[in-house]
Amino acid sequence: MPKVLLDWFYVAVFAVVGTLMAVLPLGVVWLLAPRADLPQKNITYESGVIPFGQAWAQFNVRYYLFALVFVVFDVEVIYLYPWAVVFRQLGTFAFAEMLVFVLILLVGLAYAWRKGALEWV
Repeated sequence: MPKVLLDWFYVAVFAVVGTLMAVLPLGVVWLLAPRADLPQKNITYESGVIPFGQAWAQFNVRYYLFALVFVVFDVEVIYLYPWAVVFRQLGTFAFAEMLVFVLILLVGLAYAWRKGALEWV
């Protein structure tokens, strides 16, 4: 078997195993889970407390924007940490790539700041 086909065979095996690891537990739970069609299942909370009022509440969009900015910079840390660990082996090109990445994120931060997404009022 040629090396290229062997490499793709490994990719296919990982894809099948990954799919099975996601689908198999869901299928087992679907088969074994108890099902009860009680009227209490249709209420908002199953804690035993009778709800009052509407379950839907409006939140200020700033909370979502603040959370989105947090997620962006949290993902930045996920990429920066491994890069910093092997920084000496990567060379100048990798430094330039990471500099472009950080500059793009800084432009996003400046935009969010200018639009007022970081103000908690």
